[in-house]
Amino acid sequence: MANTASAKKATRKIARRTEVNKNRRSRVRGFIRKVEEAIASGDKDAAADALRKAQPELMRAATKGVVHRNTASRKVSRLARRVKAISA
Repeated sequence: MANTASAKKATRKIARRTEVNKNRRSRVRGFIRKVEEAIASGDKDAAADALRKAQPELMRAATKGVVHRNTASRKVSRLARRVKAISA
């Protein structure tokens, strides 16, 4: 348990940040799920639209430190490749 005032404050800050990060991560997962559902249904227009919405959300999560930059880029790249494959 934190003893000093600064340690107690740090604990509060960490708890707040964790909550924000959880929300961001959850939001990103939701956007990714929408893209994957559109891909599974075979609707290329819906998949492309969902990808356009998911990409900035993933990159925002990367800039905020929720996910690593390379992880976000890899996810966008793989989703884009799968969306492109259904249109071919």
